[in-house]
Amino acid sequence: MNRYEDRRVLVTGAGSGIGQATVLRMLEEGGRVVAADVSPAGLADTEAKAGSTRGRLATVEMDVAVESSVADGVQAAVRTLGGLDVLVNAAGILRASHTHETSLANFESVLRVNLVGTFLVIRESLPALLEGDGSAVVNFSSTSAMFAHPYMAAYSASKGGIQAMTHALAAEYAGQGVRFTSVQPGSIASGMTTGDGESKQSVGPGIPDDADYNLFAKLLPALGPGFAGPETVAGVVAMLASSDGAFITGTEVRVDGGTHF
Repeated sequence: MNRYEDRRVLVTGAGSGIGQATVLRMLEEGGRVVAADVSPAGLADTEAKAGSTRGRLATVEMDVAVESSVADGVQAAVRTLGGLDVLVNAAGILRASHTHETSLANFESVLRVNLVGTFLVIRESLPALLEGDGSAVVNFSSTSAMFAHPYMAAYSASKGGIQAMTHALAAEYAGQGVRFTSVQPGSIASGMTTGDGESKQSVGPGIPDDADYNLFAKLLPALGPGFAGPETVAGVVAMLASSDGAFITGTEVRVDGGTHF
């Protein structure tokens, strides 16, 4: 499939996990992609994995939690691509702790990266998207937005906010030809869930040592044998932002192997 031939794509959180997998998938389908991440090492890893498609890949360092970094990064991406047709907001962090032991700084840092960061990238990208061809935005919510994930109140709040914002944006821009959807990954093995991400915007959960693991009984996928790889979500993202998803907007797609029926 070459659904992304001649399409111009910006992916945040592109140095690891699902963001990186999305970059590689869209390159495989013929896209021209700018990979954005706060981690230079992560971006170098994405470049190395791009292989023969590397000629259609550019990278930009971007901290989605910093307004000036987002403005500079998006402008650089649009200049490189000569416009923008697809935006994927995969950058995010996950920190877990007992809520009564969670500092305000940690709570706010999760919201700043996940929710505010998604807003900032969308705001800066919209002028180019409004001039794009079949423009689509895919945001990253989570199964935690709708189902209980213990010790992750800040993360759940941020992802619920992203989901609600996606619906609002879909309504606001439908008449101008820009689609907004979100994915809800769950039971996916990545740097965020395993804690081996190198980027400060891809931090693992750090479950408290005294956590009650009985609370996680409902967080195992029905489709075995265990967690799926990030490419599982990347395929769904690629569909949503392609012409195959042309009649889909203002909704979310859960990708969790039946963890939450």
